[in-house]
Amino acid sequence: MPFATRFKALAYGAVFVLLTTLVLAVQWPTSGRYALTVGEVSPADIRAPRSIDYISDTLTEEARQQAERRVADIYEPVRRVRSEQVDRAGEIFTLIDGLRADTSLSAAQKVEAIQELPDVQLEIADIASLLSLDDDAWERVKGEVPGALNVILLGEIRDTTLAAARRRVPSYIDLRDDTEAGVAIALVRALLKPNMLPNAERTQAARDEARAAVAPQTEQFAAGEIIVRAGDLLTARHIEALEKLDLYQRGLDMWRVGSALLISIVLAAIFGLYIFRAGSEDLANPRRLSLLLALLAGFLVLAKLMVPNSTLLEYFFPLSALTMLIAALLGLPWMMLVTIYFGVVIGWLASVPLPITTYATVGAVIGALVVGRGERTSAFVRAGVAIALSNILIVAAFAMPFANLDLAGYVQLFSAAVVNGALAASLTLIGFYFFGAIFDIATPLRLMELSRPNHPLLRDLVTKAPGTYHHSLLVSNLAEQAAEAVGADPFLTRVGAYYHDVGKIVRPHFFVENRADGVDPHSQLDPWSSAQIIITHIKDGLELAKKHKLPHRIRDFIAEHQGTGLVRFFYVKAQEIAGPEGVDEKDFRYPGPKPRSKETALLMLADSCESAVRATRPQSRDEVDEVVRKIINQKLIEGELSESPLTLQDLETVRQVFVRSLKGVHHPRVVYPEVTRQPQISSSPAPAEIAPPSAAADSPRPAPAESPNAA
Repeated sequence: MPFATRFKALAYGAVFVLLTTLVLAVQWPTSGRYALTVGEVSPADIRAPRSIDYISDTLTEEARQQAERRVADIYEPVRRVRSEQVDRAGEIFTLIDGLRADTSLSAAQKVEAIQELPDVQLEIADIASLLSLDDDAWERVKGEVPGALNVILLGEIRDTTLAAARRRVPSYIDLRDDTEAGVAIALVRALLKPNMLPNAERTQAARDEARAAVAPQTEQFAAGEIIVRAGDLLTARHIEALEKLDLYQRGLDMWRVGSALLISIVLAAIFGLYIFRAGSEDLANPRRLSLLLALLAGFLVLAKLMVPNSTLLEYFFPLSALTMLIAALLGLPWMMLVTIYFGVVIGWLASVPLPITTYATVGAVIGALVVGRGERTSAFVRAGVAIALSNILIVAAFAMPFANLDLAGYVQLFSAAVVNGALAASLTLIGFYFFGAIFDIATPLRLMELSRPNHPLLRDLVTKAPGTYHHSLLVSNLAEQAAEAVGADPFLTRVGAYYHDVGKIVRPHFFVENRADGVDPHSQLDPWSSAQIIITHIKDGLELAKKHKLPHRIRDFIAEHQGTGLVRFFYVKAQEIAGPEGVDEKDFRYPGPKPRSKETALLMLADSCESAVRATRPQSRDEVDEVVRKIINQKLIEGELSESPLTLQDLETVRQVFVRSLKGVHHPRVVYPEVTRQPQISSSPAPAEIAPPSAAADSPRPAPAESPNAA
């Protein structure tokens, strides 16, 4: 692929990706949307523009969190806590006994030693009281603590109830002396610890089960109902309602942009792969790609405005109009690509993707297949009816399983389906004329107008150059048959053939097919002048085509049907006069360009073969085949077909079509004998003198006189 073509492809691809990403990822600012956040004060009363009933993620999450909170922690008993703490009490008593008996330590040192015990936290006042007790009192405390500790730890103590258990300790101490009781209470409280601990896994499992048991919560708003009042603080529930009703102006979400960008690149790659596989003809035609981008851009904007609204409006989105235009103007392969593309776009934008995507794409494909080339106005009517029926069936298919609509709802949906079909057909018909004029495209309807004999240019051709007109009709039939055989556009080829020689209107008598009087005006001119007159019919034809505003594709037939061929007859005559060295071949060549499409290449071959067969008058099929083969080989060798997409296999098919058709048109005629005497006609012939019908049919008739200069 040449650099210029590659650059053009990349430029179109970049525009395509950017446009698609903007539509998919960016929420366009429109009136009626609010850029608010949770915690802000509502600037006004915001009302629901329509009735809505939706599953609220916010309410559902709140209900699930409440269900979780209702599940208490699950506790399990910790083994040996009671015995361990009683044993620990004995260890502490032994340590304190040693400290009490140690006379080498000061009171402060003893207090500090008791404070450093790792798992027993005693106040300094309690430690001082403990050390001040006499031995008998201390023994009574030691006897009281294990019993109280043992009794208390028989019950359940959790981390949440530990403080309450400590407050109940005095009721378990049976010591009359307040100091002794205070020390015992302090020791028991210090030794108490939970004997029930929470099981995190079982608790979380129970909470998960409680969450799962909560059904999705719904939120409802009637049309006109206030969602949030002016001055109220906005909550997540309010924001969700605004989003569902398309009243919320989102900020730019970079994750969403990245996701949309990836999808856009994939879609662009699909289009690029098709162009690569189909060849660069589409890239070489800026009108086709400009039309495609213009249509995509227009319908993308329309989809962005209509599809995300979650209302009846999305059922009016006329995707079928786009696909019918694409199918008729650019072909079915492009139509299928565009349908896939918009299927992804609608699926991204729609609030209920599957029903809306199916509704739009099925109708789009059916409409494009029914309208075909759009060669008759009735085709658009049939397509509109087919789209409406398809829409009704799709709506019914998705609505029936739910049965949540009343009669009015069904009437609305079915009415939208019918209007969608009518709207699509109308837009397509209007688009044919509009885009055909704006982008200078030969639409089927425009070709139908051009094919009518009452077109001013064809009327001039009939009256001023009747021989050329007759030749153009023969060539159009020949080229059309070849176009059908090799997969080109037959209708475009036929209409282009009608106009390919309109330049001969300017000087009709300089062309042999228009000389009814047999006078050759070239006999008064030198070969150079004659050649320029012949060559100039291309320029004259293009000027007439521009004057009558013929489409660019039709002008291509005028400009390319002779390619850069040589006006051989006058070139040879010039060589006879000036010698081979005295003649510049450029003076006798057409300016071109060479045929760049199948259709114009077929016209070149049909034009040359029809003229050659008419001039040589072959008497058999083999002779016709020889002439046709010679012409095709000559054009191939001279490089006149080097820029056209015709293959060698196509040329072989074309040869067979030309031979079959030309053999039927230019068949040899029987030369009948002349009548030597005038037959006498009896007023009442005898029955025996009347020839039977079969004999009369086979009897010779005089041949029509033919001019030696006839076209």
